[in-house]
Amino acid sequence: MSESPVNQRPGWVFYMSLVLLAGFVGVGATMPERLELWASQALGFTTVHFGWLYLFATTGFLVFCIGVAASSYGLIRLGADGECPEFSYPAWLGMIFSAGMGVGLVFWGVAEPMSHFVDPPLGEAASRTPQAADIAMRYSLFHWGFHQWANFAVVGLAIAYARFRQQRPGLISEAFRSTMGDRVDGGMGHTINVLAVISTVFGVATTLGLGVIQINSGLVSVADLEFGTTQQLAILAGVSVVFLLCALAPLESGVRYVSDLNMVLASALLIFVFFAGPTDFITAAMTNAIGDYFANVIGMSLVMTPYTGEDWVERWTIFYWAWGLSWAPFVGSFIARISRGRTIREFVLGVIGMPVLLSAFWFATFGGSALYFELFEDAEIGAAVSREISSGLFVLLDLLPAAEVVSMIMLALIVLFVITSANSATFVLGMFTSKGVLSPSRWSRVAWGIIQVLVAGVLLLSGGLAALQTISILAAFPFMILMIFMAAALLKSLRNERRQIELHEAIMRERIQRLLDASDQTVIAALRSAQGSDSEPEQEPDRSVP
Repeated sequence: MSESPVNQRPGWVFYMSLVLLAGFVGVGATMPERLELWASQALGFTTVHFGWLYLFATTGFLVFCIGVAASSYGLIRLGADGECPEFSYPAWLGMIFSAGMGVGLVFWGVAEPMSHFVDPPLGEAASRTPQAADIAMRYSLFHWGFHQWANFAVVGLAIAYARFRQQRPGLISEAFRSTMGDRVDGGMGHTINVLAVISTVFGVATTLGLGVIQINSGLVSVADLEFGTTQQLAILAGVSVVFLLCALAPLESGVRYVSDLNMVLASALLIFVFFAGPTDFITAAMTNAIGDYFANVIGMSLVMTPYTGEDWVERWTIFYWAWGLSWAPFVGSFIARISRGRTIREFVLGVIGMPVLLSAFWFATFGGSALYFELFEDAEIGAAVSREISSGLFVLLDLLPAAEVVSMIMLALIVLFVITSANSATFVLGMFTSKGVLSPSRWSRVAWGIIQVLVAGVLLLSGGLAALQTISILAAFPFMILMIFMAAALLKSLRNERRQIELHEAIMRERIQRLLDASDQTVIAALRSAQGSDSEPEQEPDRSVP
């Protein structure tokens, strides 16, 4: 059923977000060096004073999701009782994975393990040694493991519960109604939604920027194109035309089929590299990394460097958590949009469990292969990553059979991942700024697509990868605070529903008991009446003579 056109009209959230983002784009376009300086100063203040909060919050979100799924709340369905899921399980997982971290996995699949191999985290091993390789795989899996997806699950669960269980608009502010009441309809609710819009735009712009940088590296390998900001802006413009055209299509035909194609290409490349590369080494590396991950996850989750003053945690772990947090309103809302009919337990397992397994396999295959060639065949992938971090993937592919064809397919996959992420984001931003409708208008989606492109272009002008990392951490901070209260509000809503269910069951038991008691009384009265009639003495006939 389509929403009313009145509900699709932009409101305060749209215009307030537009003004703030237009101001950012204006400053970045006219004063990119000044913007880079201000952002760096803000980043230093945030990470020094609040870096610990990113670690505690993200770990807390993971614990929260596991607790909710394992409890009796896990049986609650995100929709009416007995309602069937809207999408099949494979299609659902495909859309989650594509919209979630597709671009990031491709970008960092080789780059992160090789970066840690060349410069081991926290000085835990010597550079370019087997110990460094072991630590590199462990931290790569950690950064793409349960913590990252828990950020998405918290927001997605809160919105899906409010939208499909409580039949409320699909807005971030609606997740706070149990604690804020009708204030979510006023200024406080608008502020929450504006923060969600800005966080989403910057998070998606970061992903667009990473994707464009990776495409540029691929074209350097495949077409001998130069690597630079000018080329990246041209690539961004070309990709933007495609995803803006896709934004005009409905979700079912626009995002779903592109994400299905993503999964087909990603699976084909993953299987190819797995068998064409050092297969036995990959399986051993994956097994070892999973064991190390679970053995060290608590220590890695809360590690800081107060005694050495190193900035490794800020450059890696806090960046990843902040990137996930800034993506959380977008990915969470999109996952909520496609998760109608799932139980909470099924939702948590699908959002946190399956993508992590796929991420582990991806990093073991691509990162593990790169480590193998570096350790045993002196492939110089680490040197390539040190020169240009996005180049490692295509250096690895050059070492495999049919390198040119595989590189072209990988390039197509990256483009499709970028299109899927940007296209999905236009839907989510349209929802946020159109009062939570499930099908925002086309002009709204196109408008937000253009804004994403402008923000991504400004970030590329203002420092490339460093600017993308900086803005992710800064944009995530206010929304991280909101997510803490969002989790508390969701827990309160679940408790309220559980109390209502228990109250309803108690009332029904009482009514049934009353009916049984009344029935028993009727039966007893009938039995007594029957017994009374049986025991009445028969009257003697009157024998007296008149």
